[in-house]
Amino acid sequence: MSADRQIVGIVRESAPGEQRVAMVPGALAVLNKTGCEFLMEAGAGLRAGFPDAEYIEKRARITESRAEVFASSDVLLQVRAPGANAETGADDVAQMHRGQVVIGFGEPLTAGDAARALAERGVSFLAMELMPRITRAQSMDALSSMATVAGYKAVLLAADSLPRMFPMLMTAAGTVSPARVLVIGAGVAGLQAIATARRLGAVVSGYDIRAAVKEQIESLGARFVVLAMETGGTEDKGGYAKAMGEDFYRRQRELLGDVLAEQQVVITTAAVPGRKAPVLITAEMAERMAPGSVIVDIAAERGGNCELTRAGETIEHNGVRILGPVNVPSTIPYHASQMYAKNIATFLKYLIKDGTVVLDREDEIIRETLVTHGGEVVHPRVLEVVNAVQS
Repeated sequence: MSADRQIVGIVRESAPGEQRVAMVPGALAVLNKTGCEFLMEAGAGLRAGFPDAEYIEKRARITESRAEVFASSDVLLQVRAPGANAETGADDVAQMHRGQVVIGFGEPLTAGDAARALAERGVSFLAMELMPRITRAQSMDALSSMATVAGYKAVLLAADSLPRMFPMLMTAAGTVSPARVLVIGAGVAGLQAIATARRLGAVVSGYDIRAAVKEQIESLGARFVVLAMETGGTEDKGGYAKAMGEDFYRRQRELLGDVLAEQQVVITTAAVPGRKAPVLITAEMAERMAPGSVIVDIAAERGGNCELTRAGETIEHNGVRILGPVNVPSTIPYHASQMYAKNIATFLKYLIKDGTVVLDREDEIIRETLVTHGGEVVHPRVLEVVNAVQS
């Protein structure tokens, strides 16, 4: 670490298509009180709508040299850290240095090679997606922030692709009936999708294997879909849906088929952290939907909830359009960056004690997010992934 003030670095995201930035000018005000200095690569926030001049106003120093940011920073903030950046993440690792603290998304539960590389580099990496879902970490929960953006955008994608309007309209040419929308998965993304579809005037239904979310779905004005099947033990201690057995998903698909046949739009959001997304919609189920119907699968990056989904593509099957958008939050980079920066700034402020980052591994928030430290992979679940890759 630096002998005096901690230098916090912000670089332009190098992953193809990534438009977000890890820190926005407004969040710097919170961190300025910690005594940190901020060194930013020129143009890092431009694609998200934040020009360099706004950072300079908040006392950040701008450099044209990306290498200088890596070399000089005690703490490096990223959106897509190595592991979440398959294309250029290795180049970033090569510029990191021993003792550096790196904070960002890194997909540690699937990217074992990246975790091992960071450990070998001597970097202390804290993964934002491992933030525990406890009350005092709520303001640091970047997964929920990005899910909010994804749920909202999924509805806009569906509305743009659907050959009909969402709301009921009384016109001189007659009454336009509202679109029927089903949202599968009532986590943060799903609930935001329900709320957005309702605001656009659709008739909305929501389904989740966790019966406990019924009240949340209904509070947004949607109907909770009940399937005749046992749903006990479907939620883990962190509030996430648990991965279930194939018999469970097969029965679920059978019952969901009748519900899907009545919908014009289906938005799927079901994902299990660190696991392949469960297949909830088969080709046969999609074929029961009317021509012109739309499926937006925002679990596409995890393999998709629809077996027809192709990540990053839109396909048509028997007249039904299946959208597999990837990195959805990056398509609304201004507010996605604003939310992410607030999460990461709150986390960094939490880590700084007397002007220095302190990684107290007795603290639950630090213990759960710390992936590598002291030249080793220290997170038990990530270590399992690393060992599996090595074997």
